[in-house]
Amino acid sequence: MDSSIFEQDLPKTQANHVALSPLTFIERSASIYPDYPAVVHGDVRRNWAETWERCRRLASALEKRGVKPGETVAAMLPNVPAMFEAHFGVPLAGCVLNTLNIRLDVDAIAYMLEHGEAQAVLVDPEFAEVIEEAVSRLAIKPLVIDVADSLYEGDARRIGELEYEALLAEGDPDYAYRLPENEWQAISLNYTSGTTGKPKGVVYHHRGAYLNAVSNILEWAMPHHPIYLWTLPMFHCNGWCFPWTIAANAGVSVCLRRVDPKKIMNLIADEKVTHFSGAPIVLNGLVNLPGEDKRDFDHPVKVTTAGAAPPASVISGVEKMGIDVTHVYGLTEVYGPVTVCAWREGWNELPMEERATLKSRQGVRYHMLEALCIADPNTLEPVPKDGQTVGEILMRGNNVMKGYLKNEAATEQALEGGWYHTGDLAVWHADGYIEIKDRSKDIIISGGENISTIEVENAIYSHPAVEEAAVVAKPDEKWGETPCAFVKLKIGYGEVTEADIIEHCREHLARFKAPKTVIFSELPKTSTGKIQKFVLREEARKS
Repeated sequence: MDSSIFEQDLPKTQANHVALSPLTFIERSASIYPDYPAVVHGDVRRNWAETWERCRRLASALEKRGVKPGETVAAMLPNVPAMFEAHFGVPLAGCVLNTLNIRLDVDAIAYMLEHGEAQAVLVDPEFAEVIEEAVSRLAIKPLVIDVADSLYEGDARRIGELEYEALLAEGDPDYAYRLPENEWQAISLNYTSGTTGKPKGVVYHHRGAYLNAVSNILEWAMPHHPIYLWTLPMFHCNGWCFPWTIAANAGVSVCLRRVDPKKIMNLIADEKVTHFSGAPIVLNGLVNLPGEDKRDFDHPVKVTTAGAAPPASVISGVEKMGIDVTHVYGLTEVYGPVTVCAWREGWNELPMEERATLKSRQGVRYHMLEALCIADPNTLEPVPKDGQTVGEILMRGNNVMKGYLKNEAATEQALEGGWYHTGDLAVWHADGYIEIKDRSKDIIISGGENISTIEVENAIYSHPAVEEAAVVAKPDEKWGETPCAFVKLKIGYGEVTEADIIEHCREHLARFKAPKTVIFSELPKTSTGKIQKFVLREEARKS
């Protein structure tokens, strides 16, 4: 077929086609608003010109140190300025940023560094011991860079070849940075727990990061120069793409080493924070602050929450404090949140409890998500919008991952039939809003973090007294969900208590993955011997 007249003599050129990348956001903000504040961390106050220079220095220094385009640079950092800068400096050198979950143990971190082939690692002193042990297990040692932080109150022992500020001093402030030749190029690598217990490396591309960053602005109606508090870990889905969002909007990143409800309240009041994000546990912490720790503020404050569905009581409690809640939903595989409980004006007339119930739904697709549906995962036939029929949440669009690193089979399975299969089960309401009912995967979301039930079960099974074990999610007002273990003990082994099992798990896992509840019982099974976890989930809810 002959091409259309609109395809003749109208080629793509440098003048009319550029690969989308969120790296252009920081260049723009630094050129237009160089003297506007960009980063706040204790006494540290930097503007956009200074931040832009530091990011270029980082890119230049990594290149001088031999890190090549397409190679991985890992970061084991809390929400400190260096973590924000890494989201620009690393990809400016053409490299891929791998933000590591600071709550994970040595085994998991060592696996990620090896699997992702990290050539350099930025490490905060709080996590020096974990990184030191993890690196010792690697055949090829990455360049280790210590990132000092004056707000860290513990032992500032250094394990790296040099310190971060010294590295930046090696870099060129006028570095001729790289934008990607192709927007499909990887910008970051994020590991997520899988039902097998092995972390899977989710690869993001520049186009998806660009679009989801912009989508964050649209969904929140975020004004120019927002003041954003980092209650959400930047290691989680690259902070839901908010480092790039804040750069696009020339906002302020108010850093926070760890979630502390009282500190959050003080920063909201003192720094005039306008926006923050986090799991329901963050909101719950604010609601349950003692009266003397709560602060009055007279400026608008908005929060997005995601993870386990927030209880309506928590939403209403936060809104009574004057903080407007937006409920979003997403997964690591889709750059963080991609659906939003978009608010309708008519709902404002409803009682607060009813409004909170509506806000607890996962909602409708982001502007930049191409399609969202609830369907039979095998036939891909959409379910009726009756609020009753359960199907799997499927997604399609530019903000779906490239795939899983070095895992072709898992990538094909996740993207089968032209849809990303989330593994989450939901209903579709008549107004088009979705509401999650259960998880077909057995992942537990506790405090916004994923926990593999199989990984926890393996730890329990390693106890010599255990014959059978199964782990399910137990609803928890504070954490959203916590692991609940059902254990059958071997006959004649002697006394084993709930505390014994929990302590055993803490010795083999990161502490947050250990079960909070242990129930000793027979495990219900199907005729083929498969444990009936749906029965256990119901028992866990009642316990």
